[in-house]
Amino acid sequence: MVAVTVIKLTGENHKDIDDVANQIKTICDSGGINLRGPIPLPTRRLVVPVRKAPDGEGSETYDHWEMRIHKRLLEMDISTAKDQGALRSVTKIPIPDTVSIEISMRNIN
Repeated sequence: MVAVTVIKLTGENHKDIDDVANQIKTICDSGGINLRGPIPLPTRRLVVPVRKAPDGEGSETYDHWEMRIHKRLLEMDISTAKDQGALRSVTKIPIPDTVSIEISMRNIN
């Protein structure tokens, strides 16, 4: 029985996300685990228009504040106990505060 572990990385700084993805990739390469990814998912843009003049005097001019959320997807195939040890080492990677990680598993028969 093979289990597929899906790791989804999200954050505002794409360099931090890529660093964590590269660390996961080196762990999988050294353990001989089949890894698909990092697959870049579409970047989500959050734009907030803010009026410059707070009192209503003058023309209506706006600033546009933007936050981008970057995402990467990695899939690991885990079939033996040795592969599970590599998954434990992936969970022990130091992750910066700007990166959010989500790990989910599913079985393939």
